[in-house]
Parts: sequence; structure tokens; C-alpha cells
Amino acid sequence: MAFASPARFLAFGYLVYILAGWGALMLPLAQTVPVGALDALFIATSAVSTTGLVSIDPGSSFTGFGEAVILLLILAGGLGYMTVGSFAVLALRNRLSGMRNQGARLAFNLPEGTDIKEFVRAVVLFSFAVMLAGAAALWPLFRAAGLEAPVWQALFHSVSAFCTAGFSLLPTGMEPFRDNIGINLVLSLLSILGATGFLVVVDLWQRAKGGPRPLAFSSVVILRITLLLIGGGALFLAFADPPISAIEGPGRWYAAVFQAMSASTTVGFNTVPISGIDAAAVLVLALLMLVGASPAGTGGGLKTTTFAVVVAQMLSVLPRNPQTRLFGFEISPERQSLALASLGYYLALLFLFATCLLVTEAGARFDVVLFEAISAMSTVGLSMGITGSLSEPGKMIVVLLMYAGRVGILTFALAIAARRGDQDSPAPKADIVL
Repeated sequence: MAFASPARFLAFGYLVYILAGWGALMLPLAQTVPVGALDALFIATSAVSTTGLVSIDPGSSFTGFGEAVILLLILAGGLGYMTVGSFAVLALRNRLSGMRNQGARLAFNLPEGTDIKEFVRAVVLFSFAVMLAGAAALWPLFRAAGLEAPVWQALFHSVSAFCTAGFSLLPTGMEPFRDNIGINLVLSLLSILGATGFLVVVDLWQRAKGGPRPLAFSSVVILRITLLLIGGGALFLAFADPPISAIEGPGRWYAAVFQAMSASTTVGFNTVPISGIDAAAVLVLALLMLVGASPAGTGGGLKTTTFAVVVAQMLSVLPRNPQTRLFGFEISPERQSLALASLGYYLALLFLFATCLLVTEAGARFDVVLFEAISAMSTVGLSMGITGSLSEPGKMIVVLLMYAGRVGILTFALAIAARRGDQDSPAPKADIVL
């Protein structure tokens, strides 16, 4: 099938995953109780987009087969359409088409010169190694906690954490394990490894093999911004949010760090009820979700590097410095334009869909609806409790938000944009007052 652009190729691929998962979840073999078509579509989209928002309880609504389908959808969505498809092609032919090369470069925001074949192989091998190690670490912890089927629970939650999906088969998610440092630590490490991005992992691995050498600039930015966001968010929650700051002992810090990590990596697990936190904490979590994870990772959001470049642009205007610098390095005008466009498209889509949600969910609080929209578009999965009560039009709006977030906001905009001619006619230049 011919596609107009790599962006449309990528968007079509995720749509195929969602439709296939939807069909599988509609099978009687997958359901323990009757599940409506819209709820099955919602769950399939949430799994492929690695969001974790659920309109029904997956653990009680689906059979073991249905849970396995959800797990495979999370895995496919977390690794990415281009990764899974390209790995299969490489296994059969050991080469990639021009469209697949362009699609992979777009999906992962890879710099020029990156060996796509080696990158895809490294991503798949690393991902499976980490997820298996995570399952092995969670198994004894879940068994000690008294969970049924601890092996399956460990595997499911390991994949869900690394792919930053936030899906859980437990009715109250991770809330029973708020004070369990072992489970908190394993899930946090898995989520951070997935959200930090495969570029950083490959960079660190090459450094380990080749001896001491500087990390790539993108890796430095990702690691610094990730640490800053998680650390700053945790400090705020621990001291400024009444429900979390009231927790006695080390549980206070477990909850604060875990929730800041969950929002920033877009994994979407919660160990405290999100509907009970303070308004200021809701705003902080919303900001962390908006920024989201890092390029070439399993998480969503605006991306840490995009956020860093936008902040650098803002700071460069204050002293009227013609150069936009980030950690001492000048950022190219092309990257600045992409960062600003990503932010613009994100805010435009957020305004559009949040407004539609406020119309369909008449009577719902503004902050609850806005939080839900940000969570869906950044593929986080945290909710203040409105997901299960959404109207049918509201569910469809959230489905579109999750789909756009998985494809990538800028990629989604490129995919739906009308085609333009190869050569634009010259336009006269004009100045404008700002």
C-alpha cells in the first residue's frame, strides 16, 4: 500500500493495531462478562497507546485470553509500530524499505547517521531483557503480598511498567502497595528505563563497551530534565500536598516520589487516590504529564527535550541574545521551530478536545475534565475518577486523544494535514509587531 508520507504510514500502523485488538477483545473467548463495543475499543486504544485509562475493570471483565490480548497490545504499542514491524522485516529479509527507514526515524526522532537496523535490534533485545528481569523481581514481591497468580501478575505489570502503560489487573491498582518499597522501586526503575528513551540506553551501552567518553548531548539533556522534573515534583508533593504530606514515616516519600515519577514518565500508576489530592498538586501533576517522557522511549507527552528547547527559547529572549543555548550549546533554528510547533499543536488539540469533553460531560468539573484530557493526550492514564462515567461521545473523544498521543502530536498533525505542492510560490516578507 502506498502512503503519502511516513507520518501517515505510522498513523495507519497504529490504527491497524487498535482495530485488530478491538476485534480480539470482542470475541466471547476474551470476556468474562458482556463488554460493549465502545468499551472494547476504548481498552484496545488505551493499551496500544500505552495510556492505561480504563472505562471498565480489565481484571474482572476479561478472561486470561483477553488479558493476554491486552498485554500483547501494550507490548506492540510500547515498542512502537515501526519497531515491531521493522524487527519482523529484518528477521525475514535483513533490510528495510525506504519508507520503513523514514518511518522509524520519524517515530524515534532519530538523528541523521543512526544505523536504523542496529537500533531496532538493540531496542527489541534490551526491552525484552529488561521486562523479563522486571518480572523476575516482581514475582517474589507479589507472592509475598498474597496476590493470586503472582507469576502472571509479575509479567503483566512488568510489561505495563516498562511500556509506561499503567494497566493493572488489580481493582485498586497499586494503591495497596503504597508503603511497599520493593514494588515501588521495581516499577519505578522499569518505568524510568522505558520513558528515558532507547537513545539514552544505546548511548550508555556504547559508552560502557567503548570505555569513558562523553554522553551525547541529547542524552545529557534527557537525563538532567528527567531528574529535575521527578525530583522537583516529588519535593512539592511531599511538602505542599496535604494528603501526601500527612502520611507518616517513609511512606510519605514513597508516595511523593512514585506519583511524580508516574506523571513524568507517563506510566500512570498511582499509589494514592488522585481524586483526593490538593488542587495545587493536580496542577503540578498536569504539568509533569504535559511534558511527559523522552524521545525514542515508550512514554508520551510533549517530550523532555522539546520542553527544554522551548524553555531555552524563552530565556534567550530576556537578554535579547540572538542565540538559543541549552546547557552551553546552541540549538539550531530548525530544532527550535519543531519544538515550538510541537507545543503549539499540543495546546491547540488540548483546547479543542477539552472543550468538546466539557460539552459532552455537562456538569463535570473543569479541572477534572482538563486533567483527563491531558492524561489521555500524553498517554499517562492518571484520572480523577471521571473515566468510568464518561458518556459515549466522551469516550470517543478520549479514544481520539489517546490515539493522537500514541502517534505523536506533531506526527498526528502531519498525518492529517493536506498535501502541498513540492514548490511553494514565493511570498512577500512582512514585519509584525509582537
